[in-house]
Amino acid sequence: MATVANSTSTMHKLTSKPITIDCFEHDDMQSDLIYYSVNDIYGTQSNDIGMLSEFMIEQLEFLRQKYLDTKDKRYWKELVRWLPESWLQTRTWTANYETIRAICSSGQRRNHKLNEWSGQDDSSKNNFIAWARTLPYAQYLIFDDENIPFQLEK
Repeated sequence: MATVANSTSTMHKLTSKPITIDCFEHDDMQSDLIYYSVNDIYGTQSNDIGMLSEFMIEQLEFLRQKYLDTKDKRYWKELVRWLPESWLQTRTWTANYETIRAICSSGQRRNHKLNEWSGQDDSSKNNFIAWARTLPYAQYLIFDDENIPFQLEK
C-alpha cells in the first residue's frame, strides 16, 4: 500500500488571508452548548460555544494583523500556539484502491465516530466513506464484504 500526500504549510499560509469562521471545521458545531455559567458584573449568566468561537476568532485575527503590521515574530508564534485543532488546511492525497479499501474496512473507519470519516451521526454525505462509495467499482473492490455472495449456476 502506498500514498502520496502534500499539504499547505501553516508557517507559510497562516497570515495570507483574514481569519474567519470558515477557516475552521464547523459544519456540525453545537454553537448553543454552554461552556461557562456565572453571574458577572454585566449580569451575564451563561456563555455558549458560539460566543467562545467568535471571541477566539477575533483574538486570532488580532494577532494576525499585529504580525502583518509589525513583522514581530512573537505575534506569529502566539497565533500558531493558539490555533484550535479545527483549523482547516488544504491537503492533497493520492492513494490506490488497496489503500482506500484498508481505510474503509469495518475494522478501521467505516463506522468511525467522527463525521468526517463515516458520518454515523450525520445525515450529510460529506464524509470519506460516502465519497469512497462513489468511486468506480467501489462495491466490488472496496466494499465487497457488504455484497451478498452469489453462486455460479452449474
